[in-house]
Amino acid sequence: MKKRLLSVILSATMTAALLAGCGGGAAGAADASSADQAEETAGETEEAADETEEAAETAEEIPTSTFGDASGTHLEMWTFVELHGQHYGKMAEIWNEQHPDEKIEITCTTYPYGDMHTKLLTSLEAGTGAPDICDVEVGQYPNVVAGLDKWLVPLDDYAAEYMATMVPARMQTYQGEDGHYYGAPYHVGATTMYYNVAAMAEAMGLSNEEVIAKIDKVVTWADYQALGEEYKAAINDDSKYWTSVDTGGTDWLWLAMAEYGDDWTGGFEGPANCVLDSVKEMLTMQQSWLKSGLAEISPDGHIDLEAGFQNILDHNIVSFPKAMWYMSRFTNYMPDEKGNWYIAKCPVFKEGQKCSVGIGGTGTVVTQQSQSPDLAAKFLCWAKMSDEGEQNIWDTLGFDVCNAAVWDKDSFAHDDNNQFNQFFINYPYDVLSAIGMDNIGKISVVAISPTINEYVCTTTLNEVLEDPDYSIDDALKELQDAVDMEQ
Repeated sequence: MKKRLLSVILSATMTAALLAGCGGGAAGAADASSADQAEETAGETEEAADETEEAAETAEEIPTSTFGDASGTHLEMWTFVELHGQHYGKMAEIWNEQHPDEKIEITCTTYPYGDMHTKLLTSLEAGTGAPDICDVEVGQYPNVVAGLDKWLVPLDDYAAEYMATMVPARMQTYQGEDGHYYGAPYHVGATTMYYNVAAMAEAMGLSNEEVIAKIDKVVTWADYQALGEEYKAAINDDSKYWTSVDTGGTDWLWLAMAEYGDDWTGGFEGPANCVLDSVKEMLTMQQSWLKSGLAEISPDGHIDLEAGFQNILDHNIVSFPKAMWYMSRFTNYMPDEKGNWYIAKCPVFKEGQKCSVGIGGTGTVVTQQSQSPDLAAKFLCWAKMSDEGEQNIWDTLGFDVCNAAVWDKDSFAHDDNNQFNQFFINYPYDVLSAIGMDNIGKISVVAISPTINEYVCTTTLNEVLEDPDYSIDDALKELQDAVDMEQ
């Protein structure tokens, strides 16, 4: 009997989908659940009898929690993921113990994704009503940082003591045109390869250790393809594939760009250039896999949706690249796969290239409307970058943390009580350490990014993957023309 998913999950809003690789969830498990929350709230609103009743229902659904010491400085914090608020609540308790002369009380309010970002922008533009601290999803960051000269507090001085070991690419994601850092990240979102060792071993007549030895020898995409062909020959089943490719997500393309050091957004310099050799090389390779039967198109267009999870559960694919936050997808939605999966570095086109890219994310900002900006910024950076903060992010949120100083700590990386260390064959942080913080690339997220991602996900990928004979050159030229109209 085939294993079935236990719940219906991860319906994503368009905004979240575009920056989550266009498919919903690239900002991590918690971020994806926020998209669900937004959709659920919208559905309830539609069913309300009138506007007054709708407003009342919405108000009742806004979770608000206060933590810390009532005698301390009060801080308001907004988020769109309730679990993020719980993180700050825990950190407030530890902060007050360690800083008795700077005690805080923090009220964390969780709004639906779209509502929170709209409310934040409105209050920043009005010059009143903004919180002290606020989460900003990476796709919304260009809108918020646009007013950095009067809206946000630079975090450089407060992050300075941690910067030597913070992953550069992740910090740069929340950098302004002026070079200052305005957002503190939750995670790296480092892209790695996931392999179903148990299924591979069964099909290939090998032990798990023998399969892992083969995986560990994969360095290039040519090596990866060769191992896939070996698996396909062994399983001899046309309904089973080595991997799946997404028509509704850009993660594979971001990985290719990071490996070559490309960036189609043009960064802050602009204009965007979408006709890149790195993107063409990845799409050409994917077209060849589809033609040969090595790959299939992800059900519903994305591996980070319910149909994608079911495809994994059915062992229709046995390998794929995804950010490390995808670990929580396994523990939350595919628990029966415990002990089957191995995490490894991503292959590269040429040896020596960067082998990972940060995907998704949420940065937390301090607004200039704060009555205590110095304390708010100091607390925020400590809560997101210190050993104590990174430990709680790993334990509570399950994210690959940005401060590489803790990656090699045995008590942190090899804690056998941690659910992710228990779930996978190897320790996830051993992989992250092997990649190294300087081998994680970054793709800029700027004002034109949603336009590029939307066209790629609605048109480009469907053209070249649904029809493997479609001209990639033509598809990229069409993409560039569409983007030029918006620049």
